[in-house]
Parts: sequence; C-alpha cells; structure tokens
Amino acid sequence: MKTVWTWLRVLRVKQWSKNAVVFAAFMFALGDQHQQLSAWELWKVCLAALAFSLVSSAVYIMNDLRDAPQDRLHPVKKNRPIASGAVSAGPAVGVGVIALALGLGGGWRLSTGLAAVLGAYFALQVAYTFVLKRIALVDVIVIAVGFVLRAVAGAVVIAVPISPWLLVCAMLLALFLGLCKRRHEKVNMAGEDTRRALGAYDERLLDQLISVTAAASLVCYSIYTLWPETVEKFGTPWLGATIPFVVFGLFRYMDLVYRHKKGDRPEEILLFDLPLLCTVVLYGITALGILLFV
Repeated sequence: MKTVWTWLRVLRVKQWSKNAVVFAAFMFALGDQHQQLSAWELWKVCLAALAFSLVSSAVYIMNDLRDAPQDRLHPVKKNRPIASGAVSAGPAVGVGVIALALGLGGGWRLSTGLAAVLGAYFALQVAYTFVLKRIALVDVIVIAVGFVLRAVAGAVVIAVPISPWLLVCAMLLALFLGLCKRRHEKVNMAGEDTRRALGAYDERLLDQLISVTAAASLVCYSIYTLWPETVEKFGTPWLGATIPFVVFGLFRYMDLVYRHKKGDRPEEILLFDLPLLCTVVLYGITALGILLFV
C-alpha cells in the first residue's frame, strides 16, 4: 500500500500554491466601491481554488504518465513516483480520473461559469501535454494562459467583473516565471534530452525575454494602480504604495535565477525563499489594508 506522502507527490500538492491566483479577483473586488461583495463570499473562492487544484492534479498525472520515459533521463524528475516506478500506471490513472471528476463536478455545483473555465483549462492542458509543450515559446504562452484562466475562475465564481489589467498582469508575470524556468533548464540541465522544445530555445533570447516580461509586468501593474479609473473605483490613490513590493519581488526572483542558479521550481521558491515570502506577505497585508481601510 502506497504511503500518503507518495500520493501527495503524485498529485503534486506542493504546486497547488499556484492556484492562489484564484483569490486575486476577490481581493480587489472587496475594495471596489461599485461592487456589493460580502466577505462571506470567500468560501466560494476557497472551493473554486480547491476545484482548480484537483483538476490541475489530474493534469499533472496525465503529464507524468505521458512523459515518464523522458523524466527518467532528468536528474530531478526521475525521482517522481510514476517515473521511478513507485506508482504504477493503473492506480495513477484511477486517482487522476477521481481528481478530475471531483474538480469538474465541484466546479459545476458552484457555478456553471466556473465549470466552463475548468473545462477550458483541462482541454488546453491536454493539448499542451500531447502537442504544444514541444513547440518553443508556445509552451510558455500556454502556461501563462493557464494562470489567466485561474484569475478568471476566481471572478466568475463570485460573479464579479474582472479587470483586463488583472488579466494582463497575470499573463505577464506567468510568462516571466515560465521563461525563468526554461532558462534554468536550458543552462543547468541536459534539457534537449528531457524536453524537446528546449532545443529550439536560445539562452540570449531567453535572457532578453525575461527582461522584457519583468519590465512589462512592473509597468502594467504600476499603470493600473495609478490609473484614474482605478483610483476612482477603489476610492484611494494609495494602491501605488504596493509597487515597491512588486519591484523587490521581481528583482529578488531574477537574483535567484541568475546568481543562485534557481528558477526550475517557482512554486518552491515562492514558498521557501524567506525574502520573497516576506515580500508576498507584506504585499498582501498592504494591499488589503489599503483596499479595505484607506
């Protein structure tokens, strides 16, 4: 009988932290003077994040089953339960089907709109697993679209309009993280043997794209916080006070990528790098304080 820890690794529970993006629309809607949103709606967002986590776990299992032969050649991925043989294909498929059914079913009970977003995410990930992950640049764009769908899910489950600025910022930040991951794989691992698309990437191009997406993320977020419509919507000009946290967060992440040779596991960096974790927490506290009390 497999241990609980083994199955948690199969489901990649650590990567559920990515679904924190689902809470973005709720956080900003709370401070919007034009929306009558109750704090009690948070329970819907929590269940939406759980539904997204279950669907994403089903996607991870599908991806691991598909890529098991290549993962066995990877210095880190070879230790995954499916690639290492700790979990066989049959039980993994069963758990994946259950996770997918619970995620889609739970999403349907919460909102038909949420179910549609989850269905679109799963269909996109199927295309990614079997075709799109082998096409350079397209692979990171698909990953970024997945984060946009997470942000949309958080909005549709509580029936609030979502700002295009939020979607653009989510897209750019996800592109930044994805490109950093590809650079780490290209520079520090035998990438051509484990991920076909890496052979088409150029290190200098990746460096330029990382700089472009980092700058674009910062500029878009800064414009959003200082835009007259944003000030009028939230009733305060002080949302711009969160910009320094975004600046430091981007700079710190780039320091980890270039100086410390990290970047292959964004979910672990965001959870375990103390300076970055403190920045995220302080950003959240500052943003909520401004939106709710200023």
